[in-house]
Amino acid sequence: MGVDIEQLLLPPTLNSSNLLDGVVIRAAQHSTGFINRHTRAAAGIISVLLAGFAAAAFGLAPLGPDAADLPRRVISESVAPVGLDAQLDALAAHPLTLFRSDLTRAGDTADTLLRRLGVSDADAAAFLRSDALGRTVLSGRSGKMVQVRAGADGVLEELVARFPADDAQQASTHFTRLRISRHNERLSAHVEQAALQPQTRMGSGTIRHSLFAATDEARLPDPVASQLSDIFSADIDFHRALRRGDAFSVLYETLTADGEPIAWGQASGRVVAAEFINNGKSHSAVWFNGSGDSKGAYYDFNGRSKKSSFLASPLEFSRVTSGFSMRFHPILQSWRQHAGVDYGAPSGTPVRAIGDGVVEFAGQQNGYGNVIMVKHGADQSTVYAHLSRIDVRRGQRVEQGSRIGAVGATGWATGPHLHFEFKLKGVQIDPLQLAQSAVNLPLQGASRQRFAELSRSVHGQLGSAVAAGRGATAVD
Repeated sequence: MGVDIEQLLLPPTLNSSNLLDGVVIRAAQHSTGFINRHTRAAAGIISVLLAGFAAAAFGLAPLGPDAADLPRRVISESVAPVGLDAQLDALAAHPLTLFRSDLTRAGDTADTLLRRLGVSDADAAAFLRSDALGRTVLSGRSGKMVQVRAGADGVLEELVARFPADDAQQASTHFTRLRISRHNERLSAHVEQAALQPQTRMGSGTIRHSLFAATDEARLPDPVASQLSDIFSADIDFHRALRRGDAFSVLYETLTADGEPIAWGQASGRVVAAEFINNGKSHSAVWFNGSGDSKGAYYDFNGRSKKSSFLASPLEFSRVTSGFSMRFHPILQSWRQHAGVDYGAPSGTPVRAIGDGVVEFAGQQNGYGNVIMVKHGADQSTVYAHLSRIDVRRGQRVEQGSRIGAVGATGWATGPHLHFEFKLKGVQIDPLQLAQSAVNLPLQGASRQRFAELSRSVHGQLGSAVAAGRGATAVD
């Protein structure tokens, strides 16, 4: 079926007498011939032109009204604040409860304790004096943790005292909680045992004078400072190598009673992780128990063991008063080889074995005074002299770090100190070189992968400790 293209292109009113119309007719006739010869090409051109017109129409057409032509309206509303008197009345009507905490002191009475806690309550003071359980708040040793809750009038609503468990076997794991409460204007007491909970805390500090002074400034417990000294004893000579500006950060466990660090006993537990920067070099330690038993150990961030064959020093804190060298003997008044190291420390300072071994001698011996000799393996031994006390006996096996005696001034000594020797095949060598004999064993297999995850976690926490402790403080 044919289609008359001319009819489609020319309107029926076209008139040949009109010149313009004639031109249009002739153009249409030429177009008709072209279209008849090239039907497909023409259809394509027409489609492209129509699409272009549509796009142009779309691009030029406005999508919405001009914002400048939209109507504008300003709305204002006055807001009247609630009167100050009404707010004060509402605050006064709100019940006020005060909480205060303190530790019991030697010589405290019921009245002095309550007064210090902001409680003004004669009935409560009488209850602490007369009730069998109430009297335990002030009986026995001081240092009990006491918290009170009182009303605005000072009347006691509740008193909670926390102190060590009576059972010595439970003292390291539990505490006693004594609660005195007011019900219907009557006071009553209840006591129970509760478990101590470990909590991880963090702290950081900078060395200005000594490690102990820096940890005190950072408000870290003394046992944490001692552990830092032990952990890094193979890396740092804390007697001679500390530098002003050295820094440390530490994560450690502390035991808490109802969320509060306990004020008695061994409140701080194990150091979980630590980093010590000495003379620009970083040393790290992470406690890891890969086997799941109680025999964990410290490793650096790369998984290398930090356990040394020997501790760097038999004392936790001291100063070297005489090294391994020629010296003028203060008693013999002559120059002699000093075949050991003297550590100055107060009499009674604990002395510890620097390594596992068996006590070879424990008693008195000439100028050594009270002396202990420990054999480590086949050809190594150590000597601890001038002791005020000996806490081991001959043939006893000792472990690294265990207490064997105390500093004194027995034998040829002009004052309290520890004379320490290290012998290799019977010949004295410089004890300060012991740290170089450390045996560092790396973790292997699945334990290494678990340690890597733990190491990344604690590394980030130690960084937070540094950021949070710029002022050398310990934080939760």
